[in-house]
Amino acid sequence: MRTDTPKGPKRSQFSSSDDKYLKRAKLLKRESSTFLRTMAVITIFLIGAALSFLVLADNHEFFEKHLGKDNILTKFSVNMSKDNDTKQKADFSLPFGNKRKNILLLGVDSNGEDTNPFEGTRTDTIILMNVDPKTKSVNAISIPRDSKVYLPDDHGVQKINAAHAIGGVGMTIRTVEETLGVKIDRYVMVHDGAVREIVDAIGGIDIYVEKNMHYNDYSGKLFINLQKGKNHLNGKQVVGYLRFRHDALGDIGRTQRQQWFLRGFMEALKKPETLAKLPEILTVANKYIKTNMTFYELSQYASLVKHLDMDKVEVAMLPGAPNKKGYVSYWILDPEQTQEVVNRLIYREKINPESLTDVKASIMYSAGYEDEVQLVKEQLQTLGIEVVCVGQVNKTHTQFIAHSKNITNDYYNWLKKKTPSIIGYQFVYEPTDFYCNGTDFTIVIAGK
Repeated sequence: MRTDTPKGPKRSQFSSSDDKYLKRAKLLKRESSTFLRTMAVITIFLIGAALSFLVLADNHEFFEKHLGKDNILTKFSVNMSKDNDTKQKADFSLPFGNKRKNILLLGVDSNGEDTNPFEGTRTDTIILMNVDPKTKSVNAISIPRDSKVYLPDDHGVQKINAAHAIGGVGMTIRTVEETLGVKIDRYVMVHDGAVREIVDAIGGIDIYVEKNMHYNDYSGKLFINLQKGKNHLNGKQVVGYLRFRHDALGDIGRTQRQQWFLRGFMEALKKPETLAKLPEILTVANKYIKTNMTFYELSQYASLVKHLDMDKVEVAMLPGAPNKKGYVSYWILDPEQTQEVVNRLIYREKINPESLTDVKASIMYSAGYEDEVQLVKEQLQTLGIEVVCVGQVNKTHTQFIAHSKNITNDYYNWLKKKTPSIIGYQFVYEPTDFYCNGTDFTIVIAGK
C-alpha cells in the first residue's frame, strides 16, 4: 500500500486539488455567508423560542418570584419539576409522539429602518432540520440562498431566497417542498438583528477565532476586527465572526464555525447568571421571531435539545456548482447528489457499517500533530481501511468529513468505538472530495 506522507507543508503536493478548491471558493464567495450565518438562526431558535426555559426547568421558584404563581410559565416549570422528581415520565413528551418532523429555519434581514422584517424580505439563511425524538438526534441541511429553482404559481425560475419576498413564508415552504420532495411540518423565522441582542443579553460567549479577521464595510455598516485565539465576544463581534467571508477560501461548504459557536453558546446558557437575563432574552425573542409553533411545541423541542449530543449532529449543504447568467449568479443544484443528501439526512437511509468493504480514507492535519496522524493511520489500517493519502493543511478544528453516501453517522459512531482517538470530531457530509480524490472520508486533525 502506498501512502504519501509529506514532512512539511508543500503546496505542490496537492496543487491540483488546492487550485480546484481555491477556484471554487472564490466563485462561491457570496454563498459562504449562508454557512457562516447558519448557527445564528439555529441559536435564536434554541434560546429565543424555548431553550432558556428547559435549561432552567427546575427553577420554578425563579418563575414564581418574577412572574407569579398563576403564570403559565410558572405552572409549566412546576410540572416539569414534578415529572423529574417522580420519574413518572421522560423529560420530554412531544405532542406527536416519536414521529420525525421537518422544521424549516429561515433568516431574514430588514429592508430598512421602521420596516417589517417579515414582509417583502429575502431569506439570507435557509436550513431544513429533521428532528427525530426517538433517537434524540437532529440533522440539518443548509440550502444556498442563490439556488436556482422554480417558484410555485407560475412565478418561473428564481433564486430560492426570492420566494419569501414574492409570496411570503407560504411560498418559501412550498418551494422547498417541491424542490426536495419533502414535507415541511413547522417553520421558524428569525430576524438577523437578533443575534447581537441575545448574545449581549447573556453576557457574551467564548469562541476560539481560527484566524485574524479584519474587514470594513462602511456602506453596510459592518466592521470586523478579531484576533486569532481564544476570545470572549460580545453581540456585535459575534455577528462579525458569523458574517466574515473575506479571505481566500472562505470556509466554503464547511459548518465548522457554527459548530464551535454553538458549543460556546450552549456553555454560556448553563451559567447560573443566565437566570437573571431570562426576561431580557424573552423580550428579544418575542421581537425577532415568527413561527407557527405553539409554546407547548417549542418547550418540548427545547427539552429534546437538552438530550442532544452535539457530536452526533449531522450537517450538509445541498451540492451543486456556481453558474452566472448575465449579471445574475445562480447555484445549480446537482440532482443526484442533492437526492443523496435528502435521503441521508431527511429520510435517514440506514447502512450496516460493518458490511462496508474497500473503504478508502485520507488524513489531513495541521502542523504539530504528526504523532496523532500516525496513531489514527495505524488504527484505520488495522480495520482494513486503506489510507490513500496524508497531507498537511491549515486548519484549526478537527473534522470527520464523509464523501461517500455509505459513510453515515452510524458508520462514524461505529468507527469511533474502534478508533477512540477521533471521538469528538465534527461530522460533515461533503460529497465532493477536495483533499484526495477517490476517498470515502477525510479525517482532519487539528486543534479542537
